[in-house]
Amino acid sequence: MPARKGGKFRLADVRSRGLATLARVAAVSSTLLLSAAAPVGPLAPPPTKPRYTFDKLVWSDEFNYTGLPDSTKWTYDVGGNGWGNKELQYYTKNRRENARVEGGNLVIEARKEALMPENAYTSARLVSRGKGRGGSQTYGRFEVRARIPGGRGTWPAIWMLPDENPYGNHSWPDNGEIDIMEHVGYAPGVIHASTHCKSYYFRTNNQKTGVTLMPDATTAFHVYAIEWTPETITAEIDGQLYFAARNEGTGWEAWPWDKPFHVLLNVAVGGEWGGQKGIDEAAFPEQMLVDYVRIYQMKKR
Repeated sequence: MPARKGGKFRLADVRSRGLATLARVAAVSSTLLLSAAAPVGPLAPPPTKPRYTFDKLVWSDEFNYTGLPDSTKWTYDVGGNGWGNKELQYYTKNRRENARVEGGNLVIEARKEALMPENAYTSARLVSRGKGRGGSQTYGRFEVRARIPGGRGTWPAIWMLPDENPYGNHSWPDNGEIDIMEHVGYAPGVIHASTHCKSYYFRTNNQKTGVTLMPDATTAFHVYAIEWTPETITAEIDGQLYFAARNEGTGWEAWPWDKPFHVLLNVAVGGEWGGQKGIDEAAFPEQMLVDYVRIYQMKKR
């Protein structure tokens, strides 16, 4: 979640649609497929014979150890500068209170504590990018099994950024972002998947986004995944597709997703989106538990 992410989603919108509608169709409230202005509706069924397979596991962390996250696989983004979204947390490094592995899970914990004078909260942001870590890939299936926090003011995310920034002004959003899962605590159980690029992103209010309801997301584990090919990026929960974005073939401005991307895991506090309804200070500490992260290679049939 770099310098981006705004309040595109309103709880009132969900209520007006009705939770039953959200639950019934895995693609409600999606700006999908051919253009940002595409009408909302269910996705077309997948082809009988997919063009690609994602059978080969090429990188993973199963978190079957205890202690700090494996330094051969993860590094940290550190700081408390608001991260472009007016977030309130300070992201720490190698601090067990904020990121640790125990009981077979990675625990990312947001805490109400002023480790730094300008930040009232601490948390962690783990990154799979880095020389020799192997957690970056062009195309493939990126899969994370997780239980997410739900306190008002939390903003957990499982998402992806490019390793390099060759396009446009060499910064976000020109080089793209893929959000596998986002959740804001003031709208419990409402899960978002999105793509952002120069042509389509939240500042211009035309990002490609899918929304679905997972009522027990904060109490149970679910598998959040994307499958990324040269033609499409699709998102699913527990194997149920609810978002797709298609390569329009118009150049990098609309499709910068042809270079290696890596995974980020974090729990933000407050911010332009996560803090829209205030923060329940009594809810902290809040945790995101991650059972595993797996990256599968794409192969043509």
